[in-house]
Amino acid sequence: MTTTKFYTCKYDRPFKELFLNPNNEDLLIALLEEILKVKINKVEIKNIETINGNIHIRKKYFDALVYTNNSKIEIEVNTEAEELVNPRNMSYICNIYQNHTLSGDTYDEDTDIIQINLTYGLEDKEKMRIYKVQDESGKEFVKNFKIIEINMDKYKKMCYSSNKISLLSILNLDKLELKDLSKKDRMVKKYMDELERVNKNPELIEYMTHEEDERKKYNTRMKLAEEKGLANGMKKGLEKGMEKGINQSKIEIAKNLLNKKVDISIIADTTGLSIEELNKLS
Repeated sequence: MTTTKFYTCKYDRPFKELFLNPNNEDLLIALLEEILKVKINKVEIKNIETINGNIHIRKKYFDALVYTNNSKIEIEVNTEAEELVNPRNMSYICNIYQNHTLSGDTYDEDTDIIQINLTYGLEDKEKMRIYKVQDESGKEFVKNFKIIEINMDKYKKMCYSSNKISLLSILNLDKLELKDLSKKDRMVKKYMDELERVNKNPELIEYMTHEEDERKKYNTRMKLAEEKGLANGMKKGLEKGMEKGINQSKIEIAKNLLNKKVDISIIADTTGLSIEELNKLS
């Protein structure tokens, strides 16, 4: 008997579908308040696509970009703690800092620029680390730049450890685990209901199936390379190939959805491709 795959918010696409839905603003605020330890009254979800202005540099797609009263917050969901994750994410948050600095009339540090990394597979004893730009004595170069790295595997172990349930601790729970906890907490119940809704979206399932297939191919090739002692030499090439393969999968999915007359904005949200790129496919 085959069971239907249930995608949790360990993956970026379900995370975006759930937390960036305007109807779930309360869940997003609760998650940010838990991480940042500040009261948030209102959030504004921004378009995740940024354009560099340099045609030779590929466009960057954030998992989530949220504005509050005095902060711009980028959220990245990292399914694995791969070597490429930190340099890639650093380029994203620096791009946001640059764009914020260029958009104002003055150089100031009144708006906090924050990146939150929800990372799985970290080999780290700490639940959370906060990185800043500072010297060896702790003197900050700028006061409004911060990267928060969250060890998601550590948080998952905490979901039954206190009366107040942490949203961070449930992002990678399956249906049965969520059902048990939802009886004790209203927010967990809403999260579970919304995640079930997301998992009924056929476009999301099609996207996730393609992405998982590419990752499995990559892992298989790396395993074979390691067995033959070729892992170090092949790693870069395989990573480039994997990225190209995932992008090709997105294009195939987009073509499929365009043929089915699905709204182009929905296709853009589902695949991460821009409207301009989709128009070239139609």
